[in-house]
Amino acid sequence: MDYGLLNLGSIVLGLTAIALPLVYLAGRGDAIRRRWPVWTVGSLMCCMVALCLQPFYTNHLIEIEDWGALLDTTWGVAYYSAGLVGVVIFLNLVSAGMRFLENKAQEQE
Repeated sequence: MDYGLLNLGSIVLGLTAIALPLVYLAGRGDAIRRRWPVWTVGSLMCCMVALCLQPFYTNHLIEIEDWGALLDTTWGVAYYSAGLVGVVIFLNLVSAGMRFLENKAQEQE
């Protein structure tokens, strides 16, 4: 197995987790707006899977005893993970707030 794909998959899924709420926030059509839960759950799931791939790569580095790579990448993985979680939560809270405001505006009409 090519363990480098774990890092690539983590990056792609992390970017997808960030992109999904941005697509929702930028979308103007009813098809996008009605499916708010799908965008939010999809974003959170991509974030979770991206974070789950990292321990497998770390385990691979431990198994092959590549201590240098482990020492070089551990801090980056920690900051990447914290940053990803923070950005994804923030964007999904913003999209939830927008959804709440849209529903409130529709109720007042």
